[in-house]
Amino acid sequence: MGTPLGDFIRTKRDSIQPESLGLPERGRRRSPGLRRSDLAVRAGISVEYLTRIEQGRDRNPSVPIVNSLADALSLDPAERNHLRYLVKITGGECAGRTRPAPPAREVRATVRETLRLLEPGIAVVTNRLGDVLAWTSGYAAVLGASGLLDTEAPNLTRYVFTHPAARALFADWADVADEQAFDLWLGPSVENSEWLSTELAPVAGPEFTSRLNRHAVPRRGVLRLDHPTAGELRLLRETMELPADAQQLVVLLAADDATAQALDQLRHRGTGHLRAIS
Repeated sequence: MGTPLGDFIRTKRDSIQPESLGLPERGRRRSPGLRRSDLAVRAGISVEYLTRIEQGRDRNPSVPIVNSLADALSLDPAERNHLRYLVKITGGECAGRTRPAPPAREVRATVRETLRLLEPGIAVVTNRLGDVLAWTSGYAAVLGASGLLDTEAPNLTRYVFTHPAARALFADWADVADEQAFDLWLGPSVENSEWLSTELAPVAGPEFTSRLNRHAVPRRGVLRLDHPTAGELRLLRETMELPADAQQLVVLLAADDATAQALDQLRHRGTGHLRAIS
């Protein structure tokens, strides 16, 4: 049985063209990308050991080996951080760690007060599963027409992959989908979450599962919305991690003057107050 660590290494290996590393072309291949033997040589390990890591039979590679694999795969800093994270959670499973608790849904009073101080700005608190836990009236004014907040327990990940309006709302839907799938790996119970396996995956389908298993580290550029009434909005995202709660406070800011004017109009029309779900 494979592991997230092995899946990530194999996926990155398959994505590398040998000629990009100065390796000779060796004729037709049964699978795309870099040969396992070539990666093993570049990393200074045996093919047999690399096979054990990729197949999940060795879940505790040493720090020097992890660094060698990162160098051999030419990982960028974000991908290196993800590799180290996958080593950590894979090794924890091997050691028989206790099942992690589900992500917290309660938003601390001090965080709610921070949201209040951000009014009428556009801000939201989420957890790594995409649960939308608390938001400002400005957030509701901008996203209210999208259908995201229509349910009792709104969830951005479910919305992106299953709501019919999502692909129209997000101009760069594929990038947003990659972000939501990737963030699930950072959650405290990504692999054994009943929500993930029994609720989301069956309805989200292969669009979701393929992205989850690809481990594509997102770049998180400008968020572009095709708003149903305001037209194109270009938003910058400022994220404050709340590690004690496994949550994030995300503030959306106008990326240009046209967006700033459109946001002012939306907030002027909107009504309501800070909302929190627990």
